[in-house]
Amino acid sequence: MTAEPEVAREGDADERATAQRAVLRTLVIAQILSGAGLAAGVTVGALLAAEMLDSTSAAGVPALLFALGSGGAAVLIGALSQRRGRRVGLAWGYAAGAVGAVGVVLAAAIDSVPLLFASLFVYGAGTAANLQARYAGADLAPPAKRARASAIVLVATTAGAVLGPQLAEASGGLVEPWGLSALTGPFAVAALAYAVGAAVLALWLRPDPLLLALRLGARPADAPLAQASPAQVTEDEGEPRWRPRVVGAIAAMVGTQAVMVGVMTMTPVHMTAHGHTLSAAATVISLHVAAMYLPAPLSGLVVDRWGVVPTVIAASLTLIAAATTLALAPGESLVPIAVGLVLLGMGWSLGIVAGTQVLSTAPPLVRRARLQGRADFFIAASSAAGGGASGLIVAGSTFAALAWAGAAVAVAVALVAPILRVSVTNRQNVLPPDRFEG
Repeated sequence: MTAEPEVAREGDADERATAQRAVLRTLVIAQILSGAGLAAGVTVGALLAAEMLDSTSAAGVPALLFALGSGGAAVLIGALSQRRGRRVGLAWGYAAGAVGAVGVVLAAAIDSVPLLFASLFVYGAGTAANLQARYAGADLAPPAKRARASAIVLVATTAGAVLGPQLAEASGGLVEPWGLSALTGPFAVAALAYAVGAAVLALWLRPDPLLLALRLGARPADAPLAQASPAQVTEDEGEPRWRPRVVGAIAAMVGTQAVMVGVMTMTPVHMTAHGHTLSAAATVISLHVAAMYLPAPLSGLVVDRWGVVPTVIAASLTLIAAATTLALAPGESLVPIAVGLVLLGMGWSLGIVAGTQVLSTAPPLVRRARLQGRADFFIAASSAAGGGASGLIVAGSTFAALAWAGAAVAVAVALVAPILRVSVTNRQNVLPPDRFEG
């Protein structure tokens, strides 16, 4: 049969609303936990690599490996979610992140660089799951409110993400008596946080938001839920008219992510090289991560009210302001560096929420999770490029040069906006044509 996905039927709205509340509660708990795991490793990953390899240029390696691991995991999580639901896909990603974090601690303990690199790659799965959870928050939301629903999941990451870097010194003190580097402490925290987050999702993410959305979209209006299955949903023949907007949204998110990761990765190294303490660097990263996730509801409101195109342009301008601030800030001055990192996080929030809205609305449900996974692969690839190049740029030039390069990429993000103006009237998504306009 040809489905009528996302068409509201009598009784479905109440079922969706009830399920959506339960889904968001569970996702919020899991995101708080995973946020701690995500931010803890980011704070000290570059420093640990530089310490073990005794090279500043190696400081970008963790971000590169996180990104590669995150990209591969994103594709797997997306495909697994499409087949078996968000619960299985996301729980698998968090569990893999926990395994990777344990591997990093073990690698430092035995001074094994190959094990460190392999573990950092696996650790990236936690990042992939953390980001893909935003799509799960939108599966059952009304189309006109999906940006805000995704934003709720993103903002839930804030509590753990802000706390994670602050645990850097405290957790380091806990592992030092075991003969471990203090820099492995945050990874021990990450292992615990990701493991508990995986358990929360595996046990409590019921009903599964994607599978329920598929079933509600697939069954006839007068049929009970039990009579439908995701396999009944088929796609329209021909070239999908939503594809240009999806490509544009991915391009905007790729550019946004590349600027954020490239500049953020080298900021702790830049700060410590200019006499700032690890605690000061951790505080700046905490502010940055808070600025990434805390404004997410506002970013969602901007997208839902004013559209994707203005939000992408706002993201580009904010990223340019961030990069310019950091390029001009003296290395010894804490306040302008902190301001630049906060602006960097806010620009990321605007760009990611805008792109997420397109990927949560334009493609049909039968392809949505798989496409989202592939989109996050490209986002992760941009992280790999940004993180990998950042250490080389700073080692060969200056941190200011890295910031100016980020500003140039941010300009390119604004140039994607015209693609997002393409109208989409795909009958597999029940939104009036004007709601798809930028």
